[in-house]
Amino acid sequence: MSRIISYRGLLADGGQDTINLHTNDGKTGYKVVKFEIMPQDPGNNDTENIVKIYKLLQTAATATIDFSDITLIAAGFFLSGSATTRTYGTSVIFDNEIFNQDIYVTNVETTAAGSANYYIELEQIDLTEDQALVAIVKNLRNEQ
Repeated sequence: MSRIISYRGLLADGGQDTINLHTNDGKTGYKVVKFEIMPQDPGNNDTENIVKIYKLLQTAATATIDFSDITLIAAGFFLSGSATTRTYGTSVIFDNEIFNQDIYVTNVETTAAGSANYYIELEQIDLTEDQALVAIVKNLRNEQ
């Protein structure tokens, strides 16, 4: 049986949050089912936030989105502005992959030093021993 758990937070420009998900036996898996982002002060400042979710701790938050990176789980881009002619838009893409370790959320604001809110819903899945072993091996491969 699966259940949905949610996490939310506010990240400063260049910030990174850790979401602790690991277990001792690795038999609990997770899959992203919802990922939403918005700036801290929408409509009052020009902002371009790039918020990403990774399977590995990042040495620095970057504005580059590279879907060939096997450690990238999700990426979101939010554009808003204070002028009435400024476009508002959000684009969010996430992988359907099941993982069983901690995840890391980063934020980069490309026009100013703005913070971004994030909201993540994860489906919690009970894994068999074989599924847990496969996820653990994937984790080890990602770390190399």
